[in-house]
Amino acid sequence: MNWMILPLKRYFDFKGRSRRKEYWMYTLFLVIVSIVLSLIDAALGLGGSATSDSVATDTTIGGSAALTGGLLANVFSIATFIPSLAVAVRRLHDLNRSGWFILLPLGPMLLGGILLAVGAVGALDGSGSGAGGAAMAGLVLMGIGAICALVLLVWMFMEGTRGPNRFGDDPKGVATNVEEVFG
Repeated sequence: MNWMILPLKRYFDFKGRSRRKEYWMYTLFLVIVSIVLSLIDAALGLGGSATSDSVATDTTIGGSAALTGGLLANVFSIATFIPSLAVAVRRLHDLNRSGWFILLPLGPMLLGGILLAVGAVGALDGSGSGAGGAAMAGLVLMGIGAICALVLLVWMFMEGTRGPNRFGDDPKGVATNVEEVFG
């Protein structure tokens, strides 16, 4: 249980390194609590939906909109945003990568979203002035952003660098040479 809440204890700590175990146990904690809070939101009528009616009226494959966050789940998401960002940055540090890589998907996704919106507005108002091109460029950028996000996901699964790196000591505390082991 300690691994699940360790990032909350290190709320604003963007320095140092975090192991895979800390990152993924915290992620599991976030998923479990978010689901429970969404169910409570739905039961109390605080904006979430987890009823059979929402599944019946949902037109997406598998009824993916059947469980949406309400007030409690959204407050929890806002409260855990900073520690989630901090543990992701420390996880990148464990791989000897800059924490700034966490922003890698953001640029293409934001610009892609803007271009998609411009394309949609152009298509809806009937002017058609470059709407298709803007929408296509937006889709390409969204795809690039998705690839960047996938790269980050793969990195989060990778083993950290052994021994100290430029961001600090190995969080596993593993000795890296013979003198440290037998000295």
